Amino acid sequence: QVQLVESGGGLVQAGGSLRLSCAASRRIASTSAMAWFRQAPGKEREFVAYIRWSSGSAYYADSVKGRFTNSRDNAKHTVYLQMNSLKPEDTAVYYCAVDLHGGSFYRTQYDYWGQGTQVTVSS
Repeated sequence: QVQLVESGGGLVQAGGSLRLSCAASRRIASTSAMAWFRQAPGKEREFVAYIRWSSGSAYYADSVKGRFTNSRDNAKHTVYLQMNSLKPEDTAVYYCAVDLHGGSFYRTQYDYWGQGTQVTVSS
């Protein structure tokens, strides 16, 4: 079992920045990936980004490419999502998740989920 705890959400004006953190309760296996998804009211949970734990290679949804950066700290079992140039359409609950088998754009592939952190971007 892996417990995930997100933090760093909040209210920010359009154009601003936030950094989300997701701390895992134990070491992440090198074959794993950690991802961020988000869910806005009335919408399905959508992929934002994932990072492969061993290589640090990161992948992004087109909607956030160039604005968001996914990184990890192996020693702290923590992944970060730096969000710049935020837009009102980025408003959502952001969830982190672990895929024990390498990472995917599909939420059904993920094995463990955090409780989420709210990000609200005002116009």
